[in-house]
Amino acid sequence: MLAAHFFADNLEEIGLDPEKVQALFTRAEREVKEGLLPATQVAIARNGKIGAMQTFGRAVQGGTEKPATNETRFVIMSSTKAFTSASAWLLMQEEKLHPEDRVVDYIPEFGTNGKDVVTVEQLLVHTSAIPYAPHWQKEWADHKKRLDRFGQWRLDHTPGEKFVYHISANFWPVAAIIEKISGQDLSEFLRTRIAEPLGLPDLRLGLPPSGNDQVADLVWVGEALTAEDYENLGMKGFGATTNAINEEGVLELNETVTRQAASPSAGCITTAGDIAQFYQALLNDGRAHDGAQVWQSEMLREARRVRTGDLRDQFLGHRAHRALGIAVAGGDGKANMRGFGRTNSAEAFGHPGFGGQSGWADPATGISFGYLTNGFDRNDLREGRRRVALSSLAASCVA
Repeated sequence: MLAAHFFADNLEEIGLDPEKVQALFTRAEREVKEGLLPATQVAIARNGKIGAMQTFGRAVQGGTEKPATNETRFVIMSSTKAFTSASAWLLMQEEKLHPEDRVVDYIPEFGTNGKDVVTVEQLLVHTSAIPYAPHWQKEWADHKKRLDRFGQWRLDHTPGEKFVYHISANFWPVAAIIEKISGQDLSEFLRTRIAEPLGLPDLRLGLPPSGNDQVADLVWVGEALTAEDYENLGMKGFGATTNAINEEGVLELNETVTRQAASPSAGCITTAGDIAQFYQALLNDGRAHDGAQVWQSEMLREARRVRTGDLRDQFLGHRAHRALGIAVAGGDGKANMRGFGRTNSAEAFGHPGFGGQSGWADPATGISFGYLTNGFDRNDLREGRRRVALSSLAASCVA
């Protein structure tokens, strides 16, 4: 649970408009009231403090359906990638890891089938050419299985040639490198080097069985759009990436063994408040609430530097705008396609998660935002519009 000192006494104290924040919460609750989403949780922060946080609905937690609260934790899916990336940044600022390093120099098993040329940066910016490499989240906990997977994976194209969003596989070797250099499991590294220094002890990559009664089980909701629906909307191929995600595989994240596995691409289990506070530290020169510095300012500038140039999303056509493990909103009017709202500044950065999960920070306003749900909408167009609406409202909350 977030300590009291993380919360502002009132919204005005940190320059947030109460009416605008209420509009954000009303939107977050709307589809819970309508019966589509079982539970949602939202938090908004500024000036190092959470201005407001609310949780709506009910969720199965530890086998029992009960009201979701601000202590309820959610599986944050690919929003996890920002935390894994931020762990790698710590090793980079210590000169123990460099973006241009080859993966095979740390993980020899990865160097099969032409993958010996893949770099750490290519993994982090989704140009490593293994977008759909097969694996299961629960396999991460088995060191032999993960190394076997590394050896099996084949390139889809020449590394660095194009951007294709990697659903999960690219962050496995990133995490394996962190573990190799640090001598710690990634979950322990994240806890000791990021979560505890930031004063966020409940921020977890993975979760022991004793914590299951606080986690909202994932459920699928709604009906998927058909190929004809997409074509009628002029959005042929929009669902190409999400259609590659197996529903059964997602539901495995409700299983104790999968939650314990602590997958580096989708295994973070936390609250919207923890997400908002994590991003506040990234806005505040890498500093925790008490002033302790976790990341150096120069490292954060490098981490947020867009590295994909003119490379474009293969399905949607816009520029990728990827930095070291995170997306940057950009000023080309396509920020909404990168997980942000229409009112975010071009400098906003963060990482969305499958199902609607959101986490970002905006240097222009100082706002950071977290939104989570356990209801994964099969209608990815509706889910995308929900994410954009919430982020747009949050980004406009400055008084």
